[in-house]
Amino acid sequence: MGLFDFFKKDKESKEQQQALDEGLQKTKTSFFDQLSKAVVGKNTVDEAVLDDLETLLVHADVGIDTTVKVIDRIEKRVARDKYVNTSELDRILREEIADLLDRNSGATGSRAILDRPDNTGQPFVIMVVGVNGVGKTTTIGKLAHRFHSAGKKVVLGAADTFRAAAVDQLIIWGQRVGVPVISHGMNTDPASVAYDAVQKGVEMGADVVIIDTAGRLHNKVNLMNELSKIKRVMQKVIPDAPHEVLLVLDGSTGQNAFLQAKEFTKATEVSALAITKLDGTAKGGVVIGISDQLQVPVRYIGVGEKMTDLQLFDRHTFVNSLFKK
Repeated sequence: MGLFDFFKKDKESKEQQQALDEGLQKTKTSFFDQLSKAVVGKNTVDEAVLDDLETLLVHADVGIDTTVKVIDRIEKRVARDKYVNTSELDRILREEIADLLDRNSGATGSRAILDRPDNTGQPFVIMVVGVNGVGKTTTIGKLAHRFHSAGKKVVLGAADTFRAAAVDQLIIWGQRVGVPVISHGMNTDPASVAYDAVQKGVEMGADVVIIDTAGRLHNKVNLMNELSKIKRVMQKVIPDAPHEVLLVLDGSTGQNAFLQAKEFTKATEVSALAITKLDGTAKGGVVIGISDQLQVPVRYIGVGEKMTDLQLFDRHTFVNSLFKK
C-alpha cells in the first residue's frame, strides 16, 4: 500500500466512524440520558439500579430475552465482585454487550468478498430477502457500490418482479453504480431472472451476483415456495448457490424487525443480516437483540442516505460508538 492509499484509507475510516457516531446519536442520547437519571445519587449497582437498567434496555428495543440475559450476567458480576460502583456500569454493560455480539460474529460470507482474489472461477451469489419498505433494493444498490468501488465485478438480478417499482429502482441503481442489471420486467418469472443473472455472472467472470427477491407474496407458503424455486434454478448453474441469504431489516421498527426476522427464518435459511435506517431511530439496541436471539450474524448496518453509509458491521466499533459520550 502506497502512502497516498494509506491516507485515503485512513480518511475513509474516519468518515465511516463519524457516520456511525452520528447514525447512533438518537439511540445514545435516549439511552444514556435515562441511564444517568437512573443512577444519579447512587454509589453502587443495587437491585433498584438493575431494575431501571432492565427497563432502559427494553425501551431501547434490545428485546426482553436478551435484556434478561444481560441483566443476569451483570447480577453475577456484582455478586462476584461484591461492590460495583455506578461509575463502572458503562464499562460492564459495554463488555457484556460486546461479548454477546462476539458469540455470533465472523468475517465469513459476503463481507469476505473484499478480501477474495478476483476471477476465482465462479461468482459469490447473494440472495437478498426482506419485506417491502425496509430498504432492500437500496441496500442492494449500496452493496453493489461497495463491491464495485473495491474493483469487483458485480451483476444484479431484478427478481422482485411482483412490484414494478422494485425492478425500475434496481435498474436505476445499476446505472448509478455502473454494473449490469438482469431484468425481464414486471410479472415475469423471478426464478428465470435469477438463473439468467447467475449465468451472466459466470459468463463475464463476475466476483459477485446479487439477487433481489419479492418482499411479500400472498402468504408465507407462496413466499417459501418462490424462494425455494429461485434457489433450485440458480443451483443449475452453480450447485452451491446461493452462498449467502441476506435478510434486510428496518432497524427503526424495533421489535417489529425482530418479528419479521423470525418469519423469514421460517421461510428460508437466512445466513446473514443487514439492519438499515439506524440513523433515524432511538431503537438501535435492536441490533443486539436480533443478533443474539436469532444466532445469525449482522453483516451490514445502514446509518445514512449516502451510498457509503452502508457499513460493514464490526461489533467492537459498534459498541464503542454506542457508548461514546
